[in-house]
Amino acid sequence: MAKNVKKNILVKPLINEKSEIISDTLGKYTFIVDKKANKVEIRKAVEEMYGVDVQSVNTMIMPAKERSRFTKTGVMKGRTSVYKKAIITLEEGDEINFYGEV
Repeated sequence: MAKNVKKNILVKPLINEKSEIISDTLGKYTFIVDKKANKVEIRKAVEEMYGVDVQSVNTMIMPAKERSRFTKTGVMKGRTSVYKKAIITLEEGDEINFYGEV
C-alpha cells in the first residue's frame, strides 16, 4: 500500500443540541473524525473542504458505551463503538453552513 494514500479524515459533522449551541454562540463546530488523524491533518481537511480559516482544534476520543433495548423477545445488549471527536474553532467572521439552501 502506498504511503501517500489520502484517507477520509472528516467522517461527518456531529449535529446535536449541544453542538448547535456552541456553533451559534462561540463559532465552534463539531466533527466525527478518523481515529488515526492528528490535529494538523484535521485542520488542513476542514480548511480545504469548507474554505475557512481554523483558529484551533481540540480532539477527544469518546469511549464505547453499553446499551440495552427491551424487545418482545427480551433484553438485547450491545455496545456503541469508539470514535474520535474534534471541536474546531474558526477565525472571527468565518462560519460553516451544513444545511446549504434548506
